[in-house]
Amino acid sequence: MKEWKKFLWVLVGFLACFYLPVENLRFTNAIFEALALVKWYAREHVILCLVPAFFIAGAISVFVSQASVMKYFGAKANKFLSYSVASVSGAILAVCSCTVLPLFGGIYKRGAGLGPAIAFLYSGPAINVLAIIMTARILGWHLGLARAVGAVLFSVVIGLLMHFIFLKEERVRHANGDFNVGGIKETRSLGKTTLYFASMVAFLVFANWGKPLEGDCGAWALIYQYKWWISGVSLVALAVMIIKWFQKEELKEWTSASWTFALQILPLLLGGVLISGFLLGRVGHEGIIPSRFVEALVGGNSFRANFFSSIVAAFMYFATLTEVPILQGLIGSGMGKGPALALLLAGPALSLPNMLVLRSIMGIKKTIIYVSLVVLMATISGMIFGAMVN
Repeated sequence: MKEWKKFLWVLVGFLACFYLPVENLRFTNAIFEALALVKWYAREHVILCLVPAFFIAGAISVFVSQASVMKYFGAKANKFLSYSVASVSGAILAVCSCTVLPLFGGIYKRGAGLGPAIAFLYSGPAINVLAIIMTARILGWHLGLARAVGAVLFSVVIGLLMHFIFLKEERVRHANGDFNVGGIKETRSLGKTTLYFASMVAFLVFANWGKPLEGDCGAWALIYQYKWWISGVSLVALAVMIIKWFQKEELKEWTSASWTFALQILPLLLGGVLISGFLLGRVGHEGIIPSRFVEALVGGNSFRANFFSSIVAAFMYFATLTEVPILQGLIGSGMGKGPALALLLAGPALSLPNMLVLRSIMGIKKTIIYVSLVVLMATISGMIFGAMVN
């Protein structure tokens, strides 16, 4: 039986090569788009976004005591506190759907309850202050407000739903203690640990600080002007703390944990970006799926239009802030306001690369239900918003 399976795989591979449509311009262009997107992703998101996130995740798994995680995010933690902290984390982090994954993996494997961890996972990329401001300014205050309110509510509701759906599994998980990652470290004071993590988070946030709108002279623009100075100070402070407060064995354990997260996540992310680029292309460019099909299916405020918008948004990769110019073009082509909100609520928080990594962290069943909940709630929210605006 095994030999027959091998033969079938070889046959499928041969036929795929034999009938490869290399003479088709759309196919070759889609391949170019896939490679161009993964090149852009590697240049723009790996060094300044993912690498710091891997080190933060590794530090969580090694230096944050299990008791601390359980106190704020564990199954027996105060639910109001857990979901309140998790639901607004995106306002601080402002990361994309892929950068949040190592951080989610770190707290989840350290013992965080599924519900608060999922709320953190969704809110990280969804509640981006600059993105919400840009949405309001460019696409109208109605969409900006609906996006802000919807994202906060989504993170809490989806977290609670995941908690109750997998309540029995979560009880078994915490009873068996299979969330243990490394030993509990209490070698430094809480103040030192806080400063250590704050320096890494500061570098992650300010090194990726988004460019302000043209003509904007506010605080956001001022921070952007000096972001490399702030990032540099954060990095120097981190280096000083590492030299003064950490032992050699601790640093080895930290780098080992960070490397483990990188090996688990990075190959899946890059593979997912390639597939996403092949199917849907980059901003302003087409993949194998023509953009006119998308534009034709998201007009009006029907269930079909909102659902299709949510599905496409869930699988497409959106870098931070790119969803706004994409929507601007789609709305100009006839996209309804309801499907536009559905895209804003499903797109930044999900992507194909994101799904592939989530499967490796929490399993295929939880990933499918999480994605389904996001798509379903984005669809319903889009329909409600579209009806209110109309």
